[in-house]
Amino acid sequence: MSAARVRIVGFGMGPQHVTPEAARALGECDYALAVQKGEDDPLLDVRRAVAAAHGLELVVVRDPERDRSPGLDRAGYEGAVADWYDARLAAYRSVLSSREGVCAFLVWGDPSLYDGAIRVFEGLGVDFDVVPGISAPQVLAARHGIVLHEVGQPVHVTTARRLRADVASGQRNVVVMLTSGVDLDGFEDWSIWWGANLGGTGERLVSGLVRDVVGAIAAARAAAKAEAGWVMDLFLLRGPADGAA
Repeated sequence: MSAARVRIVGFGMGPQHVTPEAARALGECDYALAVQKGEDDPLLDVRRAVAAAHGLELVVVRDPERDRSPGLDRAGYEGAVADWYDARLAAYRSVLSSREGVCAFLVWGDPSLYDGAIRVFEGLGVDFDVVPGISAPQVLAARHGIVLHEVGQPVHVTTARRLRADVASGQRNVVVMLTSGVDLDGFEDWSIWWGANLGGTGERLVSGLVRDVVGAIAAARAAAKAEAGWVMDLFLLRGPADGAA
């Protein structure tokens, strides 16, 4: 496996977000590798478009199933992710060991943020480099015309699963990813800047006080999924200036 070489390339939300650096990297590759999630994976079509734009054959592997039971505690969740990670290792190893040349691995957004590709290829022991992409929080801020943090203040990036615990620990300015929909009960007085399918088909934006826009977010999320066949959403959530919950 050590003879294989991989370029992990962030492509944002599609061909329109491929940077000149990413385009050069793709042009130096011999084929691209992508994961198919389920029988009908509309996100695979976006990867096909990126690969085709740079003259690359797209090699597809089925993504192993992961236990997504809603009742999993933290230990159960981490165990499920570890099992899924091991299964992914085996799938990628099979492709890389059977082909010659440089492989481009296409990553949504940027490989540094809530993506496991780097860890996977570290685990395989292959030679790889990383080409950054345009991340979803970047596009969210641009679309809403905002800065993600207030003057001299931090921004905390987390997942929907961890949101309430992070807020309880004192976080007041939070970018929330991996949502799959989210319960905003208790955040009625917080401000939200929400977006779905940013830079792609079905893009939707909503902003305002949570109590005023929670219904609009649900409707926009459903509309984005209906238009594109898939939905990826995230949001910035900011607490009231007085610190009240």
